[in-house]
Amino acid sequence: MALISDTLAATVARHGDRPAMHSKHGGRWHTITWREAHTLTRRVAAGFLQLGLQPGDGVSILSANRAEWLLSDLGAILAGGIPVGIYATNSAEQCQYIIDHAECTIAVVEDAAQLAKVLSVRRTLPRLKAIVLMTGTSAERDVFSWDAMLALAPRTSQADLDARIAAQRPDHVCTLIYTSGTTGNPKAVMCTHDNITWTAWTMGQSVNMDSTDCTLSYLPYSHIAEQEAFYALMTAGASTWFAESMDRLGDNLREVRPTLFFAVPRVWEKIEERMTTAGAALPPLQRRIGAWARRIGLSTGAADEAGRPRPWLFPLANALLFSKVRRRLGFDRTRAFFSTAAPIARSTLEYFRSVGIPIGEVYGMSECSGPTTISTPGRSRMGTVGIAMTGSELRIAEDGEICMRGRHVFKGYFKNPDASAEMVDADGWLKSGDVGSLDADGYLTITDRKKDLLITAGGENVAPQMIEAHLKSVPVVSQAVVIGDRRKYLVALLTLDPEKIATTAVEAGSDARDVVAAATCSAYTAWMQRRVDDVNRGLARVQTIKRFTIVPNEFTVDGGELTPTMKVRRKVINQRYADLIEAMYQE
Repeated sequence: MALISDTLAATVARHGDRPAMHSKHGGRWHTITWREAHTLTRRVAAGFLQLGLQPGDGVSILSANRAEWLLSDLGAILAGGIPVGIYATNSAEQCQYIIDHAECTIAVVEDAAQLAKVLSVRRTLPRLKAIVLMTGTSAERDVFSWDAMLALAPRTSQADLDARIAAQRPDHVCTLIYTSGTTGNPKAVMCTHDNITWTAWTMGQSVNMDSTDCTLSYLPYSHIAEQEAFYALMTAGASTWFAESMDRLGDNLREVRPTLFFAVPRVWEKIEERMTTAGAALPPLQRRIGAWARRIGLSTGAADEAGRPRPWLFPLANALLFSKVRRRLGFDRTRAFFSTAAPIARSTLEYFRSVGIPIGEVYGMSECSGPTTISTPGRSRMGTVGIAMTGSELRIAEDGEICMRGRHVFKGYFKNPDASAEMVDADGWLKSGDVGSLDADGYLTITDRKKDLLITAGGENVAPQMIEAHLKSVPVVSQAVVIGDRRKYLVALLTLDPEKIATTAVEAGSDARDVVAAATCSAYTAWMQRRVDDVNRGLARVQTIKRFTIVPNEFTVDGGELTPTMKVRRKVINQRYADLIEAMYQE
């Protein structure tokens, strides 16, 4: 059992002069070694102590991925605080809830735009003592620039900081991960030092990670997957490169040429879309060669999976296609590819296998500190999410629910003992909310989801009920169903209260007097779009409704769309209105 501080110190002792983080400024990459990162982390921790951070206080971090994010995270932990990542796309209202709920006394924000969110709700945050601004300066009260915060560090004695570190125990909470539930407010997953360090070490062992490895960081650190990826890299003494932006991801990949690459399904889909478009524009002869090579690629993947010799024509296909594809994408050094955070379509897995890029799936959740199963080269089967990590256990409950047990299972939900008790039974088994099966060799297949939580193609967890409640605040909306599982954005089906259509039609400048007319009237749908836009303004970007359709009838119990207690039957609605749903995803 280990502390974060022990893991960092051990890495510095073994790999102090190796690169830890790479950031691009002014068109050039700048490197921080592990020894430099350790020194900076202690300075951040000392600065936080001067800002009044007490043991157990929350430190919220509202920023895109960058070195200061990780330094703030590690610094908060060393100082005895609890870092709390907030998605950079969250609204001010959502930031307020997390900062308040996590009892944060310090908020670290990236820039003026993120600072404005916190300042707009500051009056409702009585515990907040200071705000640290990563870039730029501000004249606002108790707002410190990054350099000003670091300048406070010498006032803290090294003995005082060491005392904070010495007081920590492996079973103490070291981070809070806010994950959307099925109610209006998100729950805070309490991960301990032992949860994080054990999972990081086990992940690293699973992929044979060492100090020569590197990854490109672009998935939000507020998500447990990216955090654990960093801690695994830290444990191995490997390095992290920070992508400049999602728009620059392709360029950065070619610059960095990572040895390990983690992506959510939507990123893999975008790469696939660009590759198929480029392939379609090739001359006929090259297209035929490509089609032949892809058949070899599929055969090679199947052979690797089964432990059989590769097709004898693989070297030729590799020379003509696979090696070129990898080089153009920046994957020529990549030895393992992963998809995580959401289910990925089999067709996408098959496409990449056909071009010599075998993708392994990783399955888990915030409540088990990230991963619980992993597919690695030589230990993968398409259609499964791999086998349990060494030291973790899996079982399938009588109702088909996937349950997991091990040192990665969380301590519980902060301030929510009832929900904690519901998630973990007396024997330590964590209930995933997913339904699946295990084959004779221990490979796990996900077949369904018990809970209503949506996971978008980008890997973001979205609780539909909260968004639906906002949509139903529009007086004429009687039911709202949000769709977006495995999709690139959210859409909604709306039903209307027949008794309110006439009055709202007048406001909309519409002649509609019933549901059918309203559903097809451009004036009415334009008016409804403005109402949906109003709702979207109070939501995080990932939660916003990009398109909606007014269903020309109401959902009923007799029709099967509602349960006797008037709960929406999502599966029925998804099947019955599949055509309407698919139409909203047509470009």
